[in-house]
Amino acid sequence: MSDLVFSIFPNKNFIDLSLYQYGWERCVPSHSYGPAARNHYLFHYVISGTGTVYADDKKGVTQTYHVKSMQGFMIFPNQITTYIADKELPWEYIWIEFDGLRVKESLDAAGLTLDNPIYKARSKTLRESMLNEMLYIKDNRELSALHLIGHLYMFLDYLMRSSERMSFSKTNSLRDYYVKEALVFIENNFQNDITIEDVTKVCGLNRSYFGKIFRETMGKSPQEFLLNYRMAKAAELLKLTKMSVGDISQAVGYENQLHFSRAFKKIYNISPREWRKQNFNL
Repeated sequence: MSDLVFSIFPNKNFIDLSLYQYGWERCVPSHSYGPAARNHYLFHYVISGTGTVYADDKKGVTQTYHVKSMQGFMIFPNQITTYIADKELPWEYIWIEFDGLRVKESLDAAGLTLDNPIYKARSKTLRESMLNEMLYIKDNRELSALHLIGHLYMFLDYLMRSSERMSFSKTNSLRDYYVKEALVFIENNFQNDITIEDVTKVCGLNRSYFGKIFRETMGKSPQEFLLNYRMAKAAELLKLTKMSVGDISQAVGYENQLHFSRAFKKIYNISPREWRKQNFNL
């Protein structure tokens, strides 16, 4: 039987960067997981041993990767993967599942994509710092959510800077400007009855082109981003205030409470009232 440490992060209200679960496992020979798909980004770092990862690429074709100690592999949202420990030298790994509005940009800078999901380090010092952040999160689950999110930022920074494929694009400055303008508008106006057409007007772009560059930059369509942003704000209000569900509905831009409840359930899989019962913190 494998040695296993596993924790679920208790707070999902962070928008830029969110932590979901994390753990460590020393696998028995030929231990496998999958085929399965995740809802968020999931990174494994191999501490010792070796194994094999089968992962769908951008075209949906399954690729085979052999991963050994001091390497890692990234699993992307909705990507079908299977991973198997070696039968002679099974791996020991640590993992962390995360998501957020700024994640795709960081992973692109690290050179980690559906077609290149294997992490290899260019710097021993930065690689070890990245591992130390993962170990810190695993070993300190009793600390505050904000504290652990701080270390998640450090992990992502070390992941990006240690990757041998690290790169910073210098060709999309205008595109980045448009996307940042859209983010600022959404963050300042999500509580109003805004539409994606309103966002595109602020940027002065064609809706089709705007949708394309937004998805390529953020990893989500503008509609998905706006929905997730509003529901994260709603969850924060449900947890930290005594506002009624109807008032919260209006506070995040929904005049119709039924429409709000349906949207909330789409993201959190339970109704706003049930979510509040499970998470109220006042």
